[in-house]
Amino acid sequence: MIDAPAGPSTVVRDAVGLDAARRGFAVDPGQGPAVLALDVLAGRLADPATDALSGLYLWGPVGRGKTWLMDVFLAAVAPLVGPTSTTVRVHFHDFLRRLHGERFHRGSIDAALDAILGGARLVCFDEFHVHDAGDAMLVARAVRALDERGVRVVLTSNYPPSGLMPSPAHHHLFVPTIDLLTARLDVVEIGGDRDHRRSPSEDVRGFRGGAFVWPATDARLAVAGLARPEPAEATTVRIGSREHPVLAVGDAAVWLGFEHWCAGRTAVSDVLHLADRFASVVLDGVPALGTQAPDTGQRFANLVDVLCDRDVPLHVLAHQDPDETLRRHGEEGVALDVERTASRLTLLRRLGPAPVGR
Repeated sequence: MIDAPAGPSTVVRDAVGLDAARRGFAVDPGQGPAVLALDVLAGRLADPATDALSGLYLWGPVGRGKTWLMDVFLAAVAPLVGPTSTTVRVHFHDFLRRLHGERFHRGSIDAALDAILGGARLVCFDEFHVHDAGDAMLVARAVRALDERGVRVVLTSNYPPSGLMPSPAHHHLFVPTIDLLTARLDVVEIGGDRDHRRSPSEDVRGFRGGAFVWPATDARLAVAGLARPEPAEATTVRIGSREHPVLAVGDAAVWLGFEHWCAGRTAVSDVLHLADRFASVVLDGVPALGTQAPDTGQRFANLVDVLCDRDVPLHVLAHQDPDETLRRHGEEGVALDVERTASRLTLLRRLGPAPVGR
C-alpha cells in the first residue's frame, strides 16, 4: 500500500493496493503521486459538477501503469458518480474515429459528443495524443465543448501537455487548447525507471497470446500455432465502401500483408473494424521500419496500439528481430515516438533464432 496522509478519500489508494496484491506485484513509488491525485479527484466526484472542465492529466513514459491506474480508479469511483451511463472510458484512437464520423453525419461537435458520450459526468481517455493537424483542430473544438459542459475527465498520455501536436509547423495552432488543458486539469507525471510491460508474465490471453516471429519459417510458424496460407486463399475484407486485400480469412482470424495495411492507404478506423470482427490478427512481411516512410511506421504503431487496447492477439511475422524492426536508420536505439510500440511488442512471445552459444 502507498504511504500517504489521511484525507477525505482513500478509495483509489485502497483499490490500487488490493488490485496490485491480487496481481502479485507491489505499487511502484513512481505511481504514488498519481494515486494521490486520483484520490483527490474521487473526493470531488461526490460534489456537484463544476461549470468548467476539471480532472486529471496523467502522463509519463510507456509501461508505467497509467492505463491500469485509470481503470482501477474508474471501477472504484463508479458508485460515486451514479448510473453506468454517467461514466465513459474510451481509447483515444476510437474516440477520434467516432468523432470524425459523428460530426460528419450530425453536423456539429456538440451533436457528435452527445452521440458518443451521452450525458456522461466522467470521461476517461486512454492514450491521449495529437499528431495530425486535422485531428488537432477537431480535438480543440471537442475540448472546448467538454469545458462548456463541465465534464470531469481523466487523460493518460505519453506526452506532457506541451508535447502535444509536436510538429513545429502546427504546434502554435494547438497552444490555446494546451493552455486550456493545463488551466483546468491537474497535470501529474508518473515517473520511475521500470517498464512494467517488460516484467515476466504467465498470462497468455488476449493480446499476449500473439507472438513476434522472425524470420517466419514454417517451423517457427508451427510453434506459434500458424500455417502460412496458400496464394489461392487471398481474398478481400469489405470496410465501408472499400474492399481491402487480405492474405487469408479463416477460423475467426485474418492474415494481413504489410504492404497494404501499413505501407498502403489505410486508417485507424480500418484496424478498429478488424478488431471488432476478428478474434486474432496476423501481420506478415514486416521489414525494418527505418527503411520505410514515416507514415508507414505510424500505421504499424497504430495497428499495434489498437489491437493491444482491444486485447486482440497479434502475430507479427518479420524479417528481423523486434529491436531492428523499430530502429531508425543509422541509430542504435528506437526512436522516442515508437517507444510505446516497442513496449507493447514485449508483451508478445518472441519466436526467433536461438542465441549463439545456447
